[in-house]
Amino acid sequence: MCSVTAVAELLTVDEALRRVLERARPLPAEEVAIDAAAGRVLAEDARAVVDLPRFPSSAMDGFALRAADTPGTLPVVARVAAGRPASRALGSGEAMGIATGGVVPEGADSVVPIELVTDEGDTVVVPEPVTTGDNVRPRGGDVVEGEPVLPAGTILTPSRLAALAAAGVAAPRCARRPHVAIVATGTELRRPGEPLGEGEIYESNGLMLAALLREVGADVELLGRVADDEASHEAALARGLEADVLVTSGGVSVGPHDLVRGTVTKLGAEEVFWGIAMRPGKPFSFAVRGDTLVFGLPGNPVSSLVGTLLFVQPAIRALQGVRDPGARFALGVLGAPARRGQHRDDYQRARLEVAGDAVVLHPVRGQESHMIVRAAAADALVHVPRGDGELPAGAPVRYLPLDRATGA
Repeated sequence: MCSVTAVAELLTVDEALRRVLERARPLPAEEVAIDAAAGRVLAEDARAVVDLPRFPSSAMDGFALRAADTPGTLPVVARVAAGRPASRALGSGEAMGIATGGVVPEGADSVVPIELVTDEGDTVVVPEPVTTGDNVRPRGGDVVEGEPVLPAGTILTPSRLAALAAAGVAAPRCARRPHVAIVATGTELRRPGEPLGEGEIYESNGLMLAALLREVGADVELLGRVADDEASHEAALARGLEADVLVTSGGVSVGPHDLVRGTVTKLGAEEVFWGIAMRPGKPFSFAVRGDTLVFGLPGNPVSSLVGTLLFVQPAIRALQGVRDPGARFALGVLGAPARRGQHRDDYQRARLEVAGDAVVLHPVRGQESHMIVRAAAADALVHVPRGDGELPAGAPVRYLPLDRATGA
């Protein structure tokens, strides 16, 4: 098989991401039952089916009355529970007990809290004047029927699901979840728990990639481990190319056993780029076949992790129509000096410490791309831009919190 020619010029991280996202077009929409929509992304504006509140309601436990009748002692002619409106309108000089959320009766214009009055059973003493509108939630004060509740591209978090449900939205239209196929390549790979022969290692990337991509909304299919021969590669990658996204681990460099790039090209994919000016993860490939996105990740576990966070997760978000799909970096300061690379941006694993108003980032020992166990001690990925020398302790940096980097 002919190998794919490596490009001489490495792309910047920003340019590589731009090329990925311009090819990650949102998937078709489908209706999703509201109780199954957690984590989904709205494909269309979700609009209120009803006014919210549907009626003027009380914001407090207290008494509904007319502000003009206060202060004074008023007869209590009814008591209004939530969900059970008063049987008649409120007359001049009257009061009605009312629960929080209860329908403010016709004729009332205010609610006075129970703690500000004296409830004598048949009468209520209101010692101070009340202002019209006090503690009354007007009909439609939150949203009016037909108004947008949430715009397209919104990820449905628990509070947003509650907003849709309250506004009567039973089945929001959401982008279809991307189907992602994952293939781990390497004759040397074995499943954890299996005995290891000479030169063999346990496969960890597939498990990691599946978890990372499920947490941003993908439906993941693990296609298993593939030996370093052309027939095995072609069979597995042909199957993977039927998905919306194919992600491979290993076999994307320029050695004699690096077969992924040549195989996907043989199967009809067009390579968009190979090689990014970053460490770890330089030998990263991206190709497309029709609407299928193909990501070739390095086999070193930390390289695979970083490439997924910076490029594959954003693509999965973009396929679902998320408005700002890129990795969500925050700002912090270095707790120790960090060496810079002259030609490549570095993404260093670090421990995060909150010190007063500052987030301090301490790079962990062992930054080599194969050290996934050392990386497990980190809870942040720190961007160290290319340059000469090192960044001193206290220098401002961008970081990606690893404990929430996977959020949709």
